[in-house]
Amino acid sequence: MKRNPPLPFCLPDMPRRRFLQGLAAGGVALGFGSLLGGSRAQAAAQAALAAAGNSVPVLRGTEFDLVIDETPVNYTGKARMATTINGSVPGPVLHWREGDTVTLRVTNRLKGSTSIHWHGILLPFEMDGVPGISYPGIAPGSTFVYRFKVKQAGTYWYHSHTGFQEQTGMYGSIIIEPAGGEKVRADRDYVVQLSDWTDENPVAAFAHLKKQSDYYNFIEPTAVNFFEDVSQMGLRKALATRRMWNQMRMSPADLADISAYTYTYLMNGVTPAGNWTGLFKRGERVRLRFINSGAMSFFDVRIPGLQMTVVEADGQLVEPVTVDELRIGVAETYDVIVEPKDDRAYTIFAQSMDRTGFARGTLAPRAGMQAEIPAVDMPVWLSMADMMGAMGQSGAMPGMDGMDHAKMDHGGMKMEMKGMQPGGHAMPGMSMGGMNHSAHAGMTMNGGGGMVKAHHARTEYGPSVDMRVDMPRTNLDDPGVGLRDNGRRVLTYADLHTIGGALDQRDAEREIELHLTGNMERYAWSLDGLEFGRSTPVHFRYGERLRVVFVNDTMMTHPMHLHGMWSEVETPSGGFQVRKHTVTVQPAQRVTFLLTADALGHWAWHCHLLYHMEAGMFREAVVA
Repeated sequence: MKRNPPLPFCLPDMPRRRFLQGLAAGGVALGFGSLLGGSRAQAAAQAALAAAGNSVPVLRGTEFDLVIDETPVNYTGKARMATTINGSVPGPVLHWREGDTVTLRVTNRLKGSTSIHWHGILLPFEMDGVPGISYPGIAPGSTFVYRFKVKQAGTYWYHSHTGFQEQTGMYGSIIIEPAGGEKVRADRDYVVQLSDWTDENPVAAFAHLKKQSDYYNFIEPTAVNFFEDVSQMGLRKALATRRMWNQMRMSPADLADISAYTYTYLMNGVTPAGNWTGLFKRGERVRLRFINSGAMSFFDVRIPGLQMTVVEADGQLVEPVTVDELRIGVAETYDVIVEPKDDRAYTIFAQSMDRTGFARGTLAPRAGMQAEIPAVDMPVWLSMADMMGAMGQSGAMPGMDGMDHAKMDHGGMKMEMKGMQPGGHAMPGMSMGGMNHSAHAGMTMNGGGGMVKAHHARTEYGPSVDMRVDMPRTNLDDPGVGLRDNGRRVLTYADLHTIGGALDQRDAEREIELHLTGNMERYAWSLDGLEFGRSTPVHFRYGERLRVVFVNDTMMTHPMHLHGMWSEVETPSGGFQVRKHTVTVQPAQRVTFLLTADALGHWAWHCHLLYHMEAGMFREAVVA
């Protein structure tokens, strides 16, 4: 039986209203916050926010001057220093035009080094902005000049690639006008940039995770859940289920490493209480450019009362598809069209995947209006499919209480798991009948209809890997944990079809298989079991066409970003699906994509969950 755990809104020392909504002032970059008392600073911030119309600065043209500095902000009642671009969080919206050459002078006024990476932008690798890969970074007191030709159109973003600066506010959006004019008709056009803020020093937050990986997780199974299981399935089955998860040392609640216990979720730099607002007139077509600039947070986005027609994914036009809800992974972008028919306000609601909090804004015909804020959905724990892939969909794993669950072998389909959390975690409500047997259970098949087994590198058998999936699922029609069968039409990768198809019609000349690996107890994240620093670069031959196979051997969802080149995701049968710069890979899932190595140089390739990247899920790709 699939059952939801109780809501975790009893977090220690965290009043629910404060931790969900933040201050009404919204946390605008104060500039003068250190000179004012707390209440006066908040009032001044609120006035500044209102005067600015809840807007982010916009810069247009081909010449840009950007200054990186520290600026006081206040999202929670405590003043903190943010890393800002031209004094704001987010940084300015940059408007470019396809075909132009842009020059961006970035001046560093910080005490330490900094950088800016132009996410998803095709450019010479020397302009990509990744310290240690494409250049040394921008030293304190110096100015670096980025200059490149704009070769694409659509919605993109930019951010620091130095340490944890992205977490402390250093990000902004990019809108590139097509050379031939916009193909998507809209009367209004708004950027909706989502992010997560913590008052903690991110270095301290990272240290907490290294010491205890579930430090911020307050939806773990409890004794209360066990007794609920006993009442529903009987003592014997409840004990067997608890024993299974304890022996495997896995947690069904590994939805997010960092929760609203410390995070305040922002929309265009504004807290839920600040209520960012975009205006419309009844009957207008409104384009919303959703960008997930969170450091660690997936957002599930919906606008109650309005359907969203998705027209662009990662800056590339797609065949329009209408949905009620979409999940946007870290670093992804989705452009949608909405058409409000009534003279009323609508809530833009973006709840975190672990359901501990939300970002929120409003579409309204007049300033000051707001609509009802939906209740946060109940969190749903990971299923057997999320842990074991295609093997978890077989539907029959009887007699679990008599098996060695640390090394299970079902007809050659083996799932090996090493210890995770000391003491382990049970899976309340997860009887064998609670497995997901839906159409989302894609079996891994080859062209002839046989099972495809994952190929594990020798380096995966070490202390950096606590789990390996031999039979991953391949389906792209799964919206993901917490969104399955929720009564709403939810976007999946299977719904996305890039207009124009593949850029390169050649088939792959060779194939590379990379496994997304980790050890939660150690909070170590890696590719093929090797953290960055222990790994060697992946080499591409210039001009070659190759297939990349990602297999997620972990129970967390990873947004994987290859710099400098497009990733053309394939259907499970090998056809073209969608062109992206960030490919989200769900737990125990196998995703393949084709790429053309048409960009000479050294490129970063990493998980875009910032703390996972810092922990080692990062490779260098060399095209030569």
